[in-house]
Amino acid sequence: MAQRPSVKGVADVVALIDGLGKITGRAQIIWFLVFGGLFLDAYSNAALSAGLGPMTTQMELTSTQVSILTATAPALAIIFNPLGGWLATRIGRVPPLLIAKVFAVAGALLAAFAGDFTVVWLGRVLVGVAYGIDFAVAMALLAEYTPAKLGGRLNLWQAVWYVATTSNLALALLFFNLDVGSDIWRWSVGSAAVVAVALLLSQALMLKESPTWLAGKGRLDESVTSLDRIYGIKAVVGTPDAMTRIAAEAPVVGFRQTGLLFKGEYLPRTILSSVISLGQSMQYFAVGWYLPLISLTIFGESFEKATIGSMVFNAFGIAGGLLSAYFGRRLGLRLSSAAGFAGVFVALVAMGLTFEKVPTAVAFLLPVLFILCHSAGPGANGKSIAALSYSSDVRALGTGVTGMVGSFGSVAGLYVFPQIKDSLGLADTFLTLSVVPLLGLITCLLIKWDPTKAASPDEVAGQDRDATAALSVTAG
Repeated sequence: MAQRPSVKGVADVVALIDGLGKITGRAQIIWFLVFGGLFLDAYSNAALSAGLGPMTTQMELTSTQVSILTATAPALAIIFNPLGGWLATRIGRVPPLLIAKVFAVAGALLAAFAGDFTVVWLGRVLVGVAYGIDFAVAMALLAEYTPAKLGGRLNLWQAVWYVATTSNLALALLFFNLDVGSDIWRWSVGSAAVVAVALLLSQALMLKESPTWLAGKGRLDESVTSLDRIYGIKAVVGTPDAMTRIAAEAPVVGFRQTGLLFKGEYLPRTILSSVISLGQSMQYFAVGWYLPLISLTIFGESFEKATIGSMVFNAFGIAGGLLSAYFGRRLGLRLSSAAGFAGVFVALVAMGLTFEKVPTAVAFLLPVLFILCHSAGPGANGKSIAALSYSSDVRALGTGVTGMVGSFGSVAGLYVFPQIKDSLGLADTFLTLSVVPLLGLITCLLIKWDPTKAASPDEVAGQDRDATAALSVTAG
């Protein structure tokens, strides 16, 4: 009988997971269940976008109230991204994900049955809490579940985002054809509660705590058990290594340790991931989120035409999201982000210079180019690069802080786009927004870090701490 591998700390857990050639069986199900939370986040956002027009008419909302509703969820994520990261660092990766689903269910139901603006807004507040917590934690957990050679798979979250958006748009079209009238937005928003309940039950039954996080807390027995239940890896508990002993005795990582993300080797990684996250979210929520409006302009003043047009655009987002895993693996996350930003810049400039001056076919192809370049590059990489750039003890904090920065971009995009559009018109708005991908491109070219081209941060951290411990012993 082959000797079972010994787990003495985080580095051993990471090595065992990285040694897997692929993710199969229960691990595959668990992996996609975590992705399910990201599907829900996108679905909840699309639910409001698809039904915003009918809701505005039915409730006689002012432009200010519409702006408040659209910006509430990403604004709350500014607070709850880092809070989610903090929770995941202290109590584990799985509990915050389940908490997020409870908030998502409550928020969707509250908004769906709302009788006035205030209640709808409170529902969006709860959805924002869920969105903020879930996104920060899910990406950290996916990074720890995934073998290093398959790290590009994290980029599939972008395809999941567009699948969710397209699914909600298709449902909105179904509800429209069922002649539910101006209540169509209630059906669209309420359907998110069904998705959230299904995910809450599935994740509660199937998810297992990250073996890497458990090992980092010195809980090697539980880490070994988790390795077995997720991957079928049969390991035994060894004598805790220096890294594990130090981690077990160290104070729990909290908000005060956030400064670690802005020191030493982590500083350029934090800057790069934050700029990519900020740029991609701002350009998406300024343009991509308003695809129904752009569709109306291109295809005509019809709910059905605008919705179908948005679904077509999102289909290219799905394609780009799937391609992002390939480009991330071949080019690396940094260069694929740079190429994507470059494509988005060209698309926005062309849209600004040619809007309403070219045939419908050309007017259609430019947003397609925008969506493809965005989703295949920075759209996917903004989350993935953060999840892969930090060691497990600060990974959730890193994804939380990056998510917080990205949420600033979301709020800015949602708020700035309508303001600029009203004062300058759609064409000049595209030209003005082109500065966002340009700055993203420059940053990607200046900072050379790429986690897909470097050693695992956990392995490097383990080597450094082992060396430090050895020096302490020698000095003693």
